[in-house]
Amino acid sequence: MGQSSVRREGPRKRDPHARDFGWDETLYEEGAAPAAGPDAGAAQDAGPRTGVPRSRRADGGAEAGPAAGATAPEGHDGGDAAPRTSGAGAGGGSGHRRGGPRRRARKPAGSGKRRILRWVSIALSVLILGTAGAGYLYYQHLNNNLRGGSRAGGDSGVKKATPNALGDTPINILMIGSDSRADAKNVALGGGKNERDRKPLADVQMLFHVSADRKNASIISVPRDTVVPIPKCTDTDGKTYPATTDRPINESLSRGGPGCTLTTWEKLTGVYIDHWMMIDFAGVVAMADEIGGVPVCVKTGVWDRSTASQHGGSGLKLPKGTTEVKGEQALQWLRTRHAFGSDQNRAKAQHMYMNGMMKKLQEQDAWSDTGRLTGLAETATSALFVSDEIKSVKKLFDLSMQMKNVKLDRLTTATVPTTEYPGNPKAWLQLVPSAADKMWSMLRDDVALDKNGGEAKPKPKPTASAKPAATAESPGSLAVTVVNGTGSDQQAAVPGRAGTLSKELRGKGFTRADHSQQAQPRKDTAVLYPKDAGDQGKANALSVAHALGLPDSAVHADAKAEALTLVVGADWREGETYKKPQVAAGDLPEGADDKTSCMDVYSVYAWNGKS
Repeated sequence: MGQSSVRREGPRKRDPHARDFGWDETLYEEGAAPAAGPDAGAAQDAGPRTGVPRSRRADGGAEAGPAAGATAPEGHDGGDAAPRTSGAGAGGGSGHRRGGPRRRARKPAGSGKRRILRWVSIALSVLILGTAGAGYLYYQHLNNNLRGGSRAGGDSGVKKATPNALGDTPINILMIGSDSRADAKNVALGGGKNERDRKPLADVQMLFHVSADRKNASIISVPRDTVVPIPKCTDTDGKTYPATTDRPINESLSRGGPGCTLTTWEKLTGVYIDHWMMIDFAGVVAMADEIGGVPVCVKTGVWDRSTASQHGGSGLKLPKGTTEVKGEQALQWLRTRHAFGSDQNRAKAQHMYMNGMMKKLQEQDAWSDTGRLTGLAETATSALFVSDEIKSVKKLFDLSMQMKNVKLDRLTTATVPTTEYPGNPKAWLQLVPSAADKMWSMLRDDVALDKNGGEAKPKPKPTASAKPAATAESPGSLAVTVVNGTGSDQQAAVPGRAGTLSKELRGKGFTRADHSQQAQPRKDTAVLYPKDAGDQGKANALSVAHALGLPDSAVHADAKAEALTLVVGADWREGETYKKPQVAAGDLPEGADDKTSCMDVYSVYAWNGKS
């Protein structure tokens, strides 16, 4: 991950245009026929069929957007990275080309009623260039812009959620903001020229969760100075870092890269995280410039300057009310902590920025303007680091298509409540256990964080080709191993818990049930069966789950499981029949929902707009 997101120091040449790599402008002219040759091959290979002709794929159908991206600071010659006007082409010429005016792609009927979520960076939406008739060389160029790394840095033991009745699972993406000073541009933006060799910290961490039915989404933050258990991790150079329980979560990035930060979150939440995306200071500046600014609001003027008691202010200076921040000012907004009063409030300001970015993208007409689209794709792919399994234009496009039906008004932002860490070195924080556990449970169970999520989910219609479910074998023939997983970093395991439930199972006819002497800490109770046991193994596992009152979602196929295993998690510390905590949609812990229209400013940093 040591590469810079900036190509070179000093003035840079303009960003390449699509036509430099083979873009066929004639595909967007009246009566144009699909191009032959490598362009056509790229279009076929770059994404799933959407029912939209290739020559029209650059419409609003690929709609998702970023958390941040990469360009130059204000005043730097950013070439084509600067925002383009709606009618301009890639070269900044007039909106008319040889062969007549460009034909704008027609938006699908009813798209005005469906407010489509444009998130997880413009990368997830604008990268449809790979399927929109872009030349094969340009498609490869965008692929080469992307930088990646391993999905996980260690073993969390967390498994992917059980698919719903339609076969879908939630999508979870960890978004990371790095404070790397590995190149001159990031030093210029973040300061600390003596820190170029320091391993980066995760300045921002947000978990983006999209529900299995793709109807709602949430962004959850943990403040960067929150102390959490960081598991054993290995970095890309093969160096291993031992597990620790007394360091803040932002250090996970320096102990094995973004993969370690992902593993830390999985261990903390019990939620399987599919991918990570990371951006640095220069990337934030670049993406804010490319979008044309993001609206944010403060209740009074603010100047986040160093004071007698606080050093290292972000330098943010804004008048009262709403301002569209871009360039270095956007970075200052995301890094401001002192003026907003706390790390918790800093996360709230970051969420305001995210919401403002998505609303701004919805207002823009970039999705039908090929020149504008080219600039967005160039900036986004240069700005982002992504986990290896999504490091291609096609895979990012496929991912964006999974999110296109989520409405912006069903997006919830929240920050996990914290309290002061004991001893409070460097103003560290700790999670409020009850609040954190409730939020993690909502994520694991795919419960909507907004109050509009209580509607009944439609049941899938049976199909003639569906396989008949296997029938469980008789309880007495099943060997079940019960493991005590009730321990955690916050509390000790319940003594004898595995023995208690193995006895309960024997009383229900599972006469071969026995308990293990080995502990296996786990947040949620699960019944695991060998992955190669197939439908029969699943049927047997379900019979164990139903005997104890466990939901079907507790059953998982596990490649490491050698036999049918019940792991009694920290969510079931007493009783012989499992009673799932009832959590209603939108029932967030007090202080977690941090959506606000305007940020409060700590009085010491209030600015009257004159000095």
